[in-house]
Amino acid sequence: MRRVVVTGMGAVTPIGNSVEEFWESIKQEKIGFAPITKFDASAYKCKMAAEVKDFEPEKYMDKKAARRMELFCQYAVAAAGEAIRDAGLDMAKEDPWRIGCSIGSGTGSLQAIEREYGRLLEKGPSRVGPLFVPLMISNMAAGNVSIMFGLKGKSLNVVTACATGTNSIGEAFRTIQYGDAEVMVAGGTEGAVTPVGIAGFTALTALSDSTDPERCSIPFDKDRSGFVMGEGAGVVILEELEHARARGARIYGEVLGYGCTSDAYHITSPAEDGAGAAKAMLNALADGGLAPEKLTYINAHGTATHHNDLFETRAIKLAFGEHAKNLKINSTKSMIGHLLGAAGAVEFIACMKELEEGFIHRTVGLRETEEDMDLNYCRESYQEEVTYALSNSLGFGGHNTSILVGKM
Repeated sequence: MRRVVVTGMGAVTPIGNSVEEFWESIKQEKIGFAPITKFDASAYKCKMAAEVKDFEPEKYMDKKAARRMELFCQYAVAAAGEAIRDAGLDMAKEDPWRIGCSIGSGTGSLQAIEREYGRLLEKGPSRVGPLFVPLMISNMAAGNVSIMFGLKGKSLNVVTACATGTNSIGEAFRTIQYGDAEVMVAGGTEGAVTPVGIAGFTALTALSDSTDPERCSIPFDKDRSGFVMGEGAGVVILEELEHARARGARIYGEVLGYGCTSDAYHITSPAEDGAGAAKAMLNALADGGLAPEKLTYINAHGTATHHNDLFETRAIKLAFGEHAKNLKINSTKSMIGHLLGAAGAVEFIACMKELEEGFIHRTVGLRETEEDMDLNYCRESYQEEVTYALSNSLGFGGHNTSILVGKM
């Protein structure tokens, strides 16, 4: 197996439109929650979201290109551009057939669906826009990034609901391991703060109805009431180790292991005993050749829904036994909300920065847990060396995904 390293990162998030801004906000414990501005939410039970602020697509692409992309694609192109620049990747010096793209979106463009369905009802089928389909379908994030940057290798669109970002990076990892590419531009993107998006997740009773920014997204807290919809994109450059060394690339860390399972249980609820998520974590550790007791930190899926946080806790206990008490476990969603298909990718970036700086961020807003949740969920931040990080993502349909990264 070939070794795979991370050489570049890019992010568009509710607390910063670059990796530097995002990470500084994480260290300062900034939260991205505020009343919804993208539409009139006065009649909605859920009124809060973690929206991206001050995003101007013309900073990342020309106006004509921007008009042919929906928001989730614009976010992906912006994050990919930052990641490619950060990696110092010069496409003029590379074989484009050996550079691929694996960027997923959980929903594609709900905006396009809402807009064009409205036209269909009001004006008839002949008025539906000719670009409706290519604007709406979720693979267009990978497609537009490939077109924008001339990536002619394998192009993937993984869709596994809230596990999409982690699966996309994991499949890119496998692609390089098995020799199908030297470099992969990988991650997730989402822009689902729309009327139907908010209404749909509210109907599932998945969203918090709190209007207090300090208490609306509180993973692992006994008063948690659901997640807050976030948006944005996270994209990383994965590269075969010797290829990266040959061009003198800076290396953030190494992708070591990737594990996936299915609960085969329920369309929205995780398995109550946590067995599926536990097996995904153990698979990632085994893939990376790391004994469970060597791990000290997990970036949890940690959505702040009752079922997820409880069942993920059970999964960690099942996977690690007594060692679970020694783990530091946090949730980046306590600051940025749930970015759906982009969540795992942005959280992967948080893990890489934590490895780089020896810093584990606090689960912001966490005050008190409940009896069955007795692990260390990071009520405070820690300044200490982090050698390995395990990032979890769990998606509707029973998708469990874990990815293991380590310092070089």
